[in-house]
Amino acid sequence: GHVLHFGGQVVKNVAGYDVSRLLAGSLGTLGLILEVSVKVLPKPVAEATLKFEMNDTDAVRKLNEWSGHPLPLTASAWRDHTLALRLGGAEAAVKAARTSLGGEVVDAVEAERFWHGLREQSDPFFAVLPPKCALWRLSLPSIAEPMHLPGPHLMEWGGAQRWWITDADPQTVRISAKQAGGHATIFRSGSAYDRNAGVFTPLPAPMMKIHRGLKAAFDPASIFNRGRLYPDF
Repeated sequence: GHVLHFGGQVVKNVAGYDVSRLLAGSLGTLGLILEVSVKVLPKPVAEATLKFEMNDTDAVRKLNEWSGHPLPLTASAWRDHTLALRLGGAEAAVKAARTSLGGEVVDAVEAERFWHGLREQSDPFFAVLPPKCALWRLSLPSIAEPMHLPGPHLMEWGGAQRWWITDADPQTVRISAKQAGGHATIFRSGSAYDRNAGVFTPLPAPMMKIHRGLKAAFDPASIFNRGRLYPDF
């Protein structure tokens, strides 16, 4: 094998093919990432979490409305008819946004617990997965209307990422996601859920050809994480 070096220690836009991003998204099927340089930012000076009672349709509409304004939004999540917004930045900006948006201010300890649970998937939403269900991760346009699938769901990333716990068959979920302009991935599945559908949405033939070519170039002996992305490579 070979140790390859890409980019530099200064994060900047450069011409050429960004191989490091390709590796980061390959789930270990093309090679091992041995060392990285990352850019870090300081934590916001002030933070506040607001919550609003509303349904998922209104949440999608409000999130897209607010995204068009200069608000210090750093996170959003909707579940159980409650929309939570996290504000972060200069103290004056956070205070002005709180006044402008309204809503109920969440206690700082409770807010930290909520966002940590969402990030680490220790939130009660993720706690129980029935045997005949799967936890789906749907990547959709933020403006996509709520989908009509059975089971509880949670929205984050301004509506662009949606989690669904459902017993709907994989084809139904993927068709629904495609019709909404996105795609669906099985993030976790129960013991009795269909295991033959594959984790990721099947690629069109031209895209699969590109994937096979990349796999052959980076890992011709198929040593790395075989079957992690797609069953045959």
